[in-house]
Amino acid sequence: MKRLLGATILTGLLSPFAAMADGHSMTFALVPKAMNNPFFDLARDGCYKAQEEVDGLTCEYIGPGEHTELEQIQIVQDLITKGVDGIAVAPSNAPAMAKALKGAADAGIPVITWDSDLLPEDKDLRTMFVGTNNGDIGVNLAKLAMARHPDGGTVCLQTGGAAAANHNERLKGARDTLAGMDMGTPPGKALSGEGGWTEISACPLITNDDGNVAVQGMSDILAANPDLTLFLSTGAFTMWFDNAYRQAAEPYKERMDAGELTIVVADTLDMQLEQTKDGLANGLVGQRPFEMGYKAMYILKDIVDGKTVEDPQYTGLDVCDNSNIDTCVN
Repeated sequence: MKRLLGATILTGLLSPFAAMADGHSMTFALVPKAMNNPFFDLARDGCYKAQEEVDGLTCEYIGPGEHTELEQIQIVQDLITKGVDGIAVAPSNAPAMAKALKGAADAGIPVITWDSDLLPEDKDLRTMFVGTNNGDIGVNLAKLAMARHPDGGTVCLQTGGAAAANHNERLKGARDTLAGMDMGTPPGKALSGEGGWTEISACPLITNDDGNVAVQGMSDILAANPDLTLFLSTGAFTMWFDNAYRQAAEPYKERMDAGELTIVVADTLDMQLEQTKDGLANGLVGQRPFEMGYKAMYILKDIVDGKTVEDPQYTGLDVCDNSNIDTCVN
């Protein structure tokens, strides 16, 4: 689907767009969910790369220091008041962010989403989405698990924010694939025997993208459920803190080696690749955050230049297991 900013948004707001069309300076904001997240650091690097390539373009990388939904909303509101030339935001709380973005529409500031999108009913508030097909992350994580456990078993799912659309889409992708059927709207219904899989009662675990909460949650679940078949996490937060993750996973390496337990996690950050090479995880499905930040700047420029842009634009996935871990990242 191709989208172009409509005349209704541009009416009476031609001056900033005209300046950009004339090649004058422009500032585009790249707003992550949190700035203490190594995943988003890569998107920042992509944003700065685009800044180096485009004369007059400034990448303003700004977000909450930690994953704080209200702070992210306040930052976006401040950017609108400041009058930046475009905003690319990864919404932590999709419904709440939509309310804030109405101000951008009123101000004639183009908005795109990246990494995480708005809910379907609010997508008219942004021009397009660039990032991962989030449902496919869950699909591929589930396929990695099913290859090791064709008869199913017990599963604990771990996710980010409860209101984060991207993580809910990943949960649905995983649940649909494990179940072999549609489990409803994101995040999908909990598995209770479909496809041979049953979710344990303590899960899904909500982490709010906090690495300490994530690794502690995994550790507690594995200790309390010694016969668990699958631990599936929709975000890299589970593995961010290398020493903590290794201490949590090491006691279960023998079960993983024997094919009794599987740990699969989203993303392919450097520490995750090393942990998986060492047999402390069994599968990763990696995104390409550098490309998200890089493309976001060019897409915003195309929008303010009056060009059509494709919606959505997916940046692809890298699917890794223990057998291809040295070569799986594109």
